[in-house]
Amino acid sequence: MSVPLFDLSRLGPQVDEAVREAALRVLGHRGYVLGAEVEAFENDLVTYLGQGGEECHAVGMSSGTDAQLALLMAMGIGTGDAVISTPYTFFATAGCIHRTGAEILFCDIDPATFMMDPESLRSLLSSLKRDADGFLRSPRGNRVRLIVPIHLFGAMCDMDALGKISAEYGVEILEDAAQILGGEYPSAAGVRKAGIIAPTSYVSFYPSKNLGAAGDAGAALCLDEEMAVKLRRIRNHGMVERYYHKVVGGNFRIDAIQAAVLRAKLPFLDGWNATRRANAGTYKSAFAEAGLLDRVTLPAEPHLSSGLKNHHIFHQYVIRVPERDAVMARLAGQKIGCAIYYPVPLHLQECFAYLCHKNGDFPISEKAAKESLALPIFPGLKQEEIHEVVNGIAGALS
Repeated sequence: MSVPLFDLSRLGPQVDEAVREAALRVLGHRGYVLGAEVEAFENDLVTYLGQGGEECHAVGMSSGTDAQLALLMAMGIGTGDAVISTPYTFFATAGCIHRTGAEILFCDIDPATFMMDPESLRSLLSSLKRDADGFLRSPRGNRVRLIVPIHLFGAMCDMDALGKISAEYGVEILEDAAQILGGEYPSAAGVRKAGIIAPTSYVSFYPSKNLGAAGDAGAALCLDEEMAVKLRRIRNHGMVERYYHKVVGGNFRIDAIQAAVLRAKLPFLDGWNATRRANAGTYKSAFAEAGLLDRVTLPAEPHLSSGLKNHHIFHQYVIRVPERDAVMARLAGQKIGCAIYYPVPLHLQECFAYLCHKNGDFPISEKAAKESLALPIFPGLKQEEIHEVVNGIAGALS
């Protein structure tokens, strides 16, 4: 039995019809750039995120990457600044920092969750010195302006711990929520949805995301209205009115047709996340029944005890197995979809060689890159397919 890693065709006829109707509506009125479709989606997204009573602003962008870049530009991050993030994640996080001219500082991840380790962050910040004005400076002399923790694979960072450290050292947090729309965090201040925990955040709507567009799309999120005004200006070449440019921005506009598609799919999101959680539960039982729990490490659920149903939304189902490459080869031979997220940690990428990092600098991230393997988890995945995946892994490890 072949099993795909991801299959959009299984979302069902109801979703197909909603998406088709939304796309045809835009093709009918021909309002392709910004306008009512984009505003309607932004309003629906704000409503969805603010169900707990929080007020936020959503600004549709051409991709999650562009949303992050626009936020960094709106914050004035650039040459002379430094931004902290982790090396085990998708390239865009560090890539956007580099594009602003800022220095990238890495801290290692928690070995169980794959996400920013608060103690590693504290260790990094405590090693830095303050200048005469009280600002933290990197070893290269740049001012440390920002921390970018990443909610990875659908799980939530320890935002309370990270927030406490950021406040202690006077460095703001930009929340990377690209993979976790719909996730909930059990903060000491009350339950908060991913994307509105920190003052600024961004999400991605790449087609394989929990909420995916029909192409590239994203959104920048913020809690401050003035920041939202800046972001809307930056996404449209810095224009206040046509051909009058207050700042240098970019063409980061979300397409109206993507906004319409996302608006049509948004009502299905919570159901899809529930299906992903159910699939994760089936995996957990199947791995236990196969007697593999001593050789395969299942995804951590750091906030399971909170009782929140959306403490983990399983954007990806990533296991750890020391024999990863052999397992992957066996699955590929059986036409079972799997993937490596991420094979080369960012500090060892060729384009960042100028940072002068080497093997061993971030050992937990490096180990994760060698052992992690993503398995199918998408809505529409069949129970027998999950068991086929687990049987394939059992065969590879026997």
